[in-house]
Amino acid sequence: MIKLSDTQSIILSAAAQREDHIALPLPESLRGGAAAKVVGAMLAKGFLQEVDADMRKGEPVWRETGDGHGVTLVATDAGLAAIGIAPEDANPAPAGATDAPTEEAAPNTPTEPKAAPKTRTPREGTKQATLIAMLRAPEGATIEEIMAATGWQSHYADPRIMPM
Repeated sequence: MIKLSDTQSIILSAAAQREDHIALPLPESLRGGAAAKVVGAMLAKGFLQEVDADMRKGEPVWRETGDGHGVTLVATDAGLAAIGIAPEDANPAPAGATDAPTEEAAPNTPTEPKAAPKTRTPREGTKQATLIAMLRAPEGATIEEIMAATGWQSHYADPRIMPM
């Protein structure tokens, strides 16, 4: 069995509970250099993987790539196995099974459609909802437009859109 620290177990357990296995947000007690060290070790062991974050879905960002995109952390099958969870698409064949066709036809059993993933929607009428709607518009929004719609000043609006 793989030896995990308490922090690694917490991160993987939280990721396993999310449908998309995203490991963010990290525990509140894990900040700065400690977070980088723990995540670096988990990446090296193959328990976590960096993938492109879907900013339109609002996926949390682990780090920015510098070209306006970001990456998020996702628990791998190895990470889930380390905490005793079998991967979802793992379907181990029983001993002695082969890929040879059988004489019996497989029954036609309809599969139930998967439920759509739950998306978080901001409360209506808030400045956050206004900002998100403006940024999701095909033409986007300028700082000046955001300032006019929210009442924010430029020094407050800029960091909200372009985190430092």
